[in-house]
Amino acid sequence: MFIRFMLQTVVLALTQIWSNKFRAALTALGIVIGVSAVVSVIAGLGGMRAGIMSELESLGAKKVWIWGNVPRTLRGKLGWDKVMLTVEEVNAITEHCPSIEALTPLIQSSWDVTAGERTVSGVAVTGIGLDWHKVENREILQGRPMSRIDHDEKRPVCVINEEAIPELDLNIDPVGQHLLIDGNRFLIVGVVENEPKSVFTGSDTNAQVLIPYETSLKMNRYGWIWATASIASPDLVDEARREVRFVLRKLRNLSPEDEDTFNIEILQQAIDQFNGMAAAITAVVGGVVSVLMLVAGIGIMNIMLASVSERTREIGLRKAVGARPAVVMLQFLAEAVTLCVVGAVIGLLVGQGLVLLAQAFPKWNLDKSSIPAWAMIMAVAFSAGCGIVFGMFPAIKAARMDPIEALRHE
Repeated sequence: MFIRFMLQTVVLALTQIWSNKFRAALTALGIVIGVSAVVSVIAGLGGMRAGIMSELESLGAKKVWIWGNVPRTLRGKLGWDKVMLTVEEVNAITEHCPSIEALTPLIQSSWDVTAGERTVSGVAVTGIGLDWHKVENREILQGRPMSRIDHDEKRPVCVINEEAIPELDLNIDPVGQHLLIDGNRFLIVGVVENEPKSVFTGSDTNAQVLIPYETSLKMNRYGWIWATASIASPDLVDEARREVRFVLRKLRNLSPEDEDTFNIEILQQAIDQFNGMAAAITAVVGGVVSVLMLVAGIGIMNIMLASVSERTREIGLRKAVGARPAVVMLQFLAEAVTLCVVGAVIGLLVGQGLVLLAQAFPKWNLDKSSIPAWAMIMAVAFSAGCGIVFGMFPAIKAARMDPIEALRHE
């Protein structure tokens, strides 16, 4: 009986909404905009998070990045050359940090690379240490990795990635061919698999050339030195950070009051930073949507009060033939809730359309975006709650009408 009564109430509410389509559409517009905004932002952040997390995880759960940094308070007073990592510091970290499994110094340069008659500008040429292959865990597809002798004797040898083969117009098996890097002749000794695609970097070329760190230092004496390392176990993240920080502060003679002149970045730290940023964006959007819902709710209350006024004689007639106040109140409350829920459903459809539109642009990296089920449920529930809160006063006003006075209403 109760279910039948509720269905009849909802059908009656939909009939009333349909009879005033234009007014109902304007009233529900705030709900539509609010719901579509919040679900599309949640979907976008979810897609962005999935892409970034996938990329960060591809870097390795045990990866550490270490580089020199000038503290904000010392900007303009301390030169960047004074905080750059040194070979001695890299060796000290390797020797005195047991939580670090492998570490490689790096020097990143961008040079013109020539193979035969073909020259490619802006190729990433990276000087790497002996443990680079352990840290990066990228497979050698052809030839061999660089050996200790290559590093010790500063040999002009290099390893290239797969994408460098077509870009430099090399043979399918390029091992044994030569490259000119900034005018210096290098022998290709191996081909390494490509680096995972990144949303953080962009370049006109995807070719990558790796040369011994010592050779790179000889070619680029003033190049920026930094390091990457791998931790023995993900459980040793905090311990590794403390060990590296202790070694670098000691070598740099920093007092307890001095700020760190270096950065130690770990994968989990980057994940936490992104989650914090996403939470802040969600909070801001949630605040804006809350204000929008408040305005929409006031509009719904206003329209429902107008509806009660227009249907005063109908209310009086219903009460005169025996309708209880609770039934009258429920009728108008159901109308307000139905209006809000319909607005929420339309908002979800608009939000889904925005998500599909975002997925159509590959450069936005939102191909993994989707509206989660909890967001849909929350949007509908919040909208229904908005209808209950702002529809309650008009519904109570209708329920409390005196039937005789209502029937006399013109």
